Amino acid sequence: MNANIKNTIWFVYDGDCPLCTNAALALKIKNKYGVLKLVNAREEKDHFVLNEANRLKYDLDEGMIIYDGHRFYHGKDALSFMAQFGENRGLFNLFNKALFWSPKIAAVTYPWMRGLRNQLLRQRNVAQLDNLNLKAEPIFKNIFGDAWHQLPAVMLKHYSNKPYTNDITSVEGVLDVICSGPMKYFAPLLKFARNVPPMSAQNVPVSVRFESAPDSKAFTFNRTFHFSGMKPYQFKSRMLQLKDNEVIELMSFGICWKTSFHWEDDCVKLKHRGYALKLLGHYIPIPLTLLIGEGNAIEHPIDDDTFDMQVDVTHPWWGKVYGYKGRFQFKGDA
Repeated sequence: MNANIKNTIWFVYDGDCPLCTNAALALKIKNKYGVLKLVNAREEKDHFVLNEANRLKYDLDEGMIIYDGHRFYHGKDALSFMAQFGENRGLFNLFNKALFWSPKIAAVTYPWMRGLRNQLLRQRNVAQLDNLNLKAEPIFKNIFGDAWHQLPAVMLKHYSNKPYTNDITSVEGVLDVICSGPMKYFAPLLKFARNVPPMSAQNVPVSVRFESAPDSKAFTFNRTFHFSGMKPYQFKSRMLQLKDNEVIELMSFGICWKTSFHWEDDCVKLKHRGYALKLLGHYIPIPLTLLIGEGNAIEHPIDDDTFDMQVDVTHPWWGKVYGYKGRFQFKGDA
């Protein structure tokens, strides 16, 4: 790091985000804490503070960065730093203190601000910063961790999509679908929400597109079930990494399934971690496990282009209440 940083506070921000830019220009640090210097990450890509932030894996698409010469503050911690050390004058400084003076309050309010930032970039058709160059590697490489290099060819193809890209891969297969017990009573709601197909049938042709988007780190499943005598039934969801191998799958109306990914017994295993409701940027746990059961899945490689998969939702009282299983063939990049 540059040695000439005594009494300097560096604020690294996204210069193409109006919210971030206004925050940077409005922030005033109390004189006794140092001199504030701004770093526009879009323009100063070789700045020594940004280089160090990259080395430490601070993602600017997840939040702005402050460096005080001793440590880095990222996201909500950066805004809490502003609230603590900023001047007690100016509309922004007062607003920031109101929202972020407490770490507990910041944990609630920060996802709103991050969501607003992402929405502003989408409206302006501006790409994410991607200061960590995440689009260079598949989304799931970090999720599987060290196990990634143990995955067979078909699984590497299956999970090859990269973030912040237009990557699309596809598979086709045939599934047996089972819906029984209490899940049948939720059929109208599941159909309305375009969630999992709430019906039982065998040998159902299914096509799945795995999609990425330039403004997202999500891994999107776009499934089409071709039930006999019916219009094609579409079920779309998005997977996002929470931390390490934990992933959350977002479905319609904010309903989410939390799971963890494992490479065990020569299979990819998705293990149940509960359900949640996405509300105002937060994932709020909900007791759906008691109501509909626990979801788990297995994907078993057959050859370089084929894998079997099985999804089961099992209730402690009624046993297996939902599931589908079958074989998929990899069809390549779209």
